[in-house]
Amino acid sequence: MTGSETLRAPHIPVLIDEVLVALAAQPGDVIVDATFGAGGYTRCILETGATVHAFDRDPDAIAAGQLWGETCGQNPRLTLHPRRFSELAEGLVEAGITGVQGVVFDIGVSSMQLDQAARGFAFSSDGPLDMRMSQDGPSAADFLNEAAEEDIADVLYRYGEERQSRRIARAVVAARPLTTTGQFAAVVRKAIGYRPDIKGPKAQKDPATRSFQAVRIHVNGELDELVAGLAAAEKMLVPGGRIVVVSFHSLEDRIVKQFLREAAGAMPAGSRHLPQVSQKSVAVFEKPSAAIRPSADEEARNPRARSATLRWAVRTTAPARENPGRAAA
Repeated sequence: MTGSETLRAPHIPVLIDEVLVALAAQPGDVIVDATFGAGGYTRCILETGATVHAFDRDPDAIAAGQLWGETCGQNPRLTLHPRRFSELAEGLVEAGITGVQGVVFDIGVSSMQLDQAARGFAFSSDGPLDMRMSQDGPSAADFLNEAAEEDIADVLYRYGEERQSRRIARAVVAARPLTTTGQFAAVVRKAIGYRPDIKGPKAQKDPATRSFQAVRIHVNGELDELVAGLAAAEKMLVPGGRIVVVSFHSLEDRIVKQFLREAAGAMPAGSRHLPQVSQKSVAVFEKPSAAIRPSADEEARNPRARSATLRWAVRTTAPARENPGRAAA
């Protein structure tokens, strides 16, 4: 898909009204859109009069954003950064920015990535087994065709919460080489014994969904990237600045919830990604918001919003922690 095709692709920003309320952007504020994607949040934030620094590791997203500037008139309040959001602190400093009033994250795969069969993120249309957000490094096919069976099973269980991960991993190894999304989905369904012909209350969710999620998260290092991005936001937010995070599955939301609880001085239970702290620390964020979910009307308008959860918090005057939310390797 070309940059112009990406720009025209339909995109409905999830929880946009709630995100804008949480950010509370004012004219002259500097806001970071850590996950530019199709630019839905950025467009709305620019309308508030704020300046936006938008980050995305996907070259297609950056190309579409640059084309948007060319066709709609360059906006001096928009700067695009072709890099991971874990690097947002470095990117901002290089741009001469020492502090920002807001950072918003829309975690996970973007709508335009899902809609492009050639990117290999979804099985609704057959395409290359890729799944790389940055379009470089090892692909999903590389992992599934080269990794040991136990490593594949571990990824499926850890990131997809797939209870039959070992059975699927055996089937994957037996079916090698896998080159397309359709092949991978078919292997998963057969291993699970999926019955798509069963309708009604007893109908099963396509089990390929969990396996695709798991492999995508692994290939892109998404959970460790999330922890690093949250830490970078903590570092760059000024007192009174706001962090706003929209996540789409329990693994992401768990990390965000625990990060904000720890940052607010609460005592978390600890996890692989956010190890337990030994003592209560000074709060660098005020008490975070409760989880905010889409309304029934939004879910009806935009089915992809159904699994979304928004959390936000306000930065205090306390200095940023040195190693917040240390990610495990």
